Amino acid sequence: MTDERKRAGDGEDIDPAIVDVLLVLREAAIGEGRGPWSLAKLAKRAQLPMSVLRRVLTQLQSAGLAEVSIEEDGRGHASLTQEGTDLAAQLFSDPA
Repeated sequence: MTDERKRAGDGEDIDPAIVDVLLVLREAAIGEGRGPWSLAKLAKRAQLPMSVLRRVLTQLQSAGLAEVSIEEDGRGHASLTQEGTDLAAQLFSDPA
């Protein structure tokens, strides 16, 4: 478990997959080539099965924390909303 996951989950009953996806989406937002990442890249970086990633993204989208776009062929992209970016900044320290 990363230090960021430990801090974000201290004393809370938060699904670890949500923390992982928020962390990876934050990485996408502040990293090189800022913008939406493909679902495949997000799943690989978060080390989650695609089904879990899509469930978590649906939850984050419903909460207004992520923007998700899924094509008819199943490919898609996701990124944090401003509210999601603000929350992730509060939960996680800078990766540098």
